[in-house]
Amino acid sequence: MESFSFLLIILLFGSASFLTMERDEAAGHTNLSSACVLPRACPVAGYNHWYSVGSRCVRYFSTPLNFTEAEFSCRSQAHGGHLVSVHNSKANADVLCIVVYHNPHNLITWIGGFELFRSGKFIWTDGSFWNYQIWSPGEPTRIYRSSDVCVEMNWSHVGKWNDYPCHVRRNYMCAFKVMTALDSD
Repeated sequence: MESFSFLLIILLFGSASFLTMERDEAAGHTNLSSACVLPRACPVAGYNHWYSVGSRCVRYFSTPLNFTEAEFSCRSQAHGGHLVSVHNSKANADVLCIVVYHNPHNLITWIGGFELFRSGKFIWTDGSFWNYQIWSPGEPTRIYRSSDVCVEMNWSHVGKWNDYPCHVRRNYMCAFKVMTALDSD
């Protein structure tokens, strides 16, 4: 009977939706969007579709790009823009809620972390200090390899991180420091 139920779920929802459901159940949520409260709007004029997360404004983009393309896209979106860096559990939860709100069926998202020169050390594209991490169990697994690895969110566990080859196309989250934008006016 379990095999039949599994097959029925796949046929009804398709593989992408099923993966989202599986991750949701693994994280203990049946409906992620009901558990989320979106952050307030970005306080910088002209950034209407951005949210305030800590001292940064962030925005989700649902056009899949590889990590490098996503970083350059972020740089073109705002003065001081980069892929988002995450420095605490509140910011991680806020970023997750934004992703869930904008794209509940495809949660995998590039954030701004990457492995520095296959050293096993991760850094942020915005140059901020790597002072927080929330890896999925067993991750990171691709460090020290011959290909570059970057950090994505929501791969196998909702709200947690995974290292993945940078050339893969993913949706992404951009950010800029509020003070940087206000100083540039």
